[in-house]
Amino acid sequence: MISKVLSAAIVGINAYIVGVETDISPQMPSFTTVGLPETAVKESKDRVKAAIKNSGYYFPAKKVTINLAPADVKKAGTAFDFPMAIGILAATGQIRRDDFSDVVFLGELSLDGTLRPINGILPMAMKLRELGGKKLLLPKGNASEAAIAEDLPIYSIRNLAEAVKFLEEGNSIQPHKIDIKRVFNQASVYEIDFSDVKGQEHAKRAMEVAAAGGHNILLIGPPGSGKTMLARRLPTILPHMTLDEALETTKIHSVAGLLPKGTPLLATRSFRSPHHTISDAGLIGGGAYPKPGEVSLAHHGVLFLDELAEFKRSVLDMMRQPLEDGQVTISRASMSLTYPSRFMLAAAMNPCPCGYFGDEFHECKCSTGAIMKYRSRVSGPLLDRIDIHIDMPSVQYEDLASMPSGEESEAIRERVNRAREIQVKRFMDRPDIFGNAHMNSRDIQRYCRIGEKSANLLKVAINRLGLSARAYNRILKVGRTIADLSESEDILPEHIAEAIQYRSLDRNLWN
Repeated sequence: MISKVLSAAIVGINAYIVGVETDISPQMPSFTTVGLPETAVKESKDRVKAAIKNSGYYFPAKKVTINLAPADVKKAGTAFDFPMAIGILAATGQIRRDDFSDVVFLGELSLDGTLRPINGILPMAMKLRELGGKKLLLPKGNASEAAIAEDLPIYSIRNLAEAVKFLEEGNSIQPHKIDIKRVFNQASVYEIDFSDVKGQEHAKRAMEVAAAGGHNILLIGPPGSGKTMLARRLPTILPHMTLDEALETTKIHSVAGLLPKGTPLLATRSFRSPHHTISDAGLIGGGAYPKPGEVSLAHHGVLFLDELAEFKRSVLDMMRQPLEDGQVTISRASMSLTYPSRFMLAAAMNPCPCGYFGDEFHECKCSTGAIMKYRSRVSGPLLDRIDIHIDMPSVQYEDLASMPSGEESEAIRERVNRAREIQVKRFMDRPDIFGNAHMNSRDIQRYCRIGEKSANLLKVAINRLGLSARAYNRILKVGRTIADLSESEDILPEHIAEAIQYRSLDRNLWN
């Protein structure tokens, strides 16, 4: 006998429907799965067989062939356990139901027939919502995440026997629903705040400018100066996520299997901080069946690279594509996947190998050659994509003990939002620009015109302070953002003067 049930699978962060066709023929007992299954899918035969028997049903002593269609696309994961078991029960007449075309099955089976959660439920549920007219049966642990896709009937199933009862009776389980607005509001609260940071007012101002224009930023200072503490709070001053941004971020984390338990929706901006020993595939994404890397997990959020000079140069150079294009393409012999990766880059590094070059309270023991070799580990092409460099001196105990708490994130975010609104209006006819940081040379000429006083100031800075040629456009872009924060239509000399302060590497490092 033949049966056909529906399931779904993931390619990148998008889903497609998979037809699970089951044929049972009176031949020597065997279990074969075709349709380009990878290892986890092939191993499902043992889980399915045990789950069927331990749920009180019989497994046919015949030849069982399961085809996963379309057969020319590679299938991965354990989500096909549940539809395979239903297909076998349907083909052997153990389920009193003829038509399964309106039901989609997803879930991993344990040996006793219990359904276990799987990765990537949200993109699958959103795909089914687009198709319409489908019911989704899945593990209880995935129900809240799937319910984010509104207007899709979601039924949480505990085990195989409960699924059979529901298919035969139709009313034994009520659809699982959640209040998306309530979930979104609850999930959009940050646990940390900019008010936690004492001192470093200059660096906090630079963070505000970076957030307002979407500029990448590099923090340079000795150990303990608060570089990591500040970077972790950068997402809290970025504009609140929209629901569409939250859905896209959640889809990426769901596919990667990194969605926190009990969190159906990620509504705060991601903060990813990989260790400097990370591999190319870990940062960009990859593997035999490509998974999203850190640059994609930081989508709509912040990617923080601490100890920037310690990262392998090859790894840093691979970031140029996602920084430029807002997406990363991973190619393999059998497929090519594209993951979104539009993020803000925040990086931190010591000024020298020992960390105390230029620190008035500690003596630096590094030679000039060692300092230059250490700093040259960060390539020029990567620095070309970082608009703001800021020096952070060490903070002394007296300052920490006497200073009041800093300004709260909400107050800073309000100024950032106003600046972003100005930029949205400015680039209304340019959907490829999301902020001042994404302007190209032609855009800079159009939107960053400066007066004679500002031009003279910039000329002096380049000639006397030894600023590099790459600093010119960066100063204009950052100056445009500072003017937006001041709600000024013109870029004034004071805006250019402040922007010049944010090019410390051009003054001290590379000349």
